Amino acid sequence: MSLSSTSTVDAVASLLVREVDGQYRPANAHEVLQQARWVLSQQVRRGSTMSSPKAVKDYLQVQIGLLEHEVFCVLFLDAQHRVIEFRQMFRGTVAQTSVYPREVVKESLALNAAAVILAHNHPSGVAEPSRADEVLTQTLKSALALVDVRVLDHMVVGAGDLVSFAERGLI
Repeated sequence: MSLSSTSTVDAVASLLVREVDGQYRPANAHEVLQQARWVLSQQVRRGSTMSSPKAVKDYLQVQIGLLEHEVFCVLFLDAQHRVIEFRQMFRGTVAQTSVYPREVVKESLALNAAAVILAHNHPSGVAEPSRADEVLTQTLKSALALVDVRVLDHMVVGAGDLVSFAERGLI
């Protein structure tokens, strides 16, 4: 990861890490991201209610936004929209990944999920959903509806952007 702007470099340099011997040193970018992932995972953890779309967006941005390959993930929720589990279900290449609705349905049933939030990243950095993304969402929505699992949203994550199908009225 390269830090291109001076303000980003200054922000990272102003964060400190305490060494075992008690001395402090500037945190590197990897340590900052690692800590950010941990903080966000505490907001999106088993049993927490998904009442804040911003928390989910921030979590997804940090978890999959900067990956160099495409992944398809599912956030499994109970009937009160509390987190059961977040799983990376499929991994692809820089431009695509294969998603198997049967596997998403099986996992939803195994976890006794009542609802899901779908998410995948676009390694290109452009979060704009493709027509294939829209078709996949409808296919998954139909398949999951057969077993009474609601699709609450499908989020496409880019390097600095995130598009919500629900916010766009596509779900």
